[in-house]
Amino acid sequence: MKKITLFIPLFVFFASCVSTKSTLKNVDDTAPNLELTKENTFVITQFSTDKKYGFDKDYPINIFFKSTKEDTINQQSFLNALAGPKGEKITYTKLESCCPFPTKRSDMGAGFLDVYELKWEGQKKPIVLYLNIYEKGILRVPFGLSLKK
Repeated sequence: MKKITLFIPLFVFFASCVSTKSTLKNVDDTAPNLELTKENTFVITQFSTDKKYGFDKDYPINIFFKSTKEDTINQQSFLNALAGPKGEKITYTKLESCCPFPTKRSDMGAGFLDVYELKWEGQKKPIVLYLNIYEKGILRVPFGLSLKK
């Protein structure tokens, strides 16, 4: 009986953390599969003009590639392709995982966004990007950034 008593509050807690409706606005399951360069960075050919893309948790950068089990590789392949506004070398740090949402690409039925802080020399304030390894979307360079040469 004690196990059931403990299980019910835990179930309610975890069930309340994930909405049954996703708030993500830019998921596109018809997006082409991502390609890698020889340097193991994603091939990115488009630049976002939307200032929310990647900077807002409802408009994350969707980098699903083959499997969610390769989450760190997926994120590195994206972030290592980027540079600062004038081509500066960036450094990045994962801050946290947040913002649960429903997804079919997870055994749990829920995914989390990963929050990264990006810095480069001469920058006044670090920027924060939201990355989503569970869903597909058109991959773009976030507004104000450039591609590594």
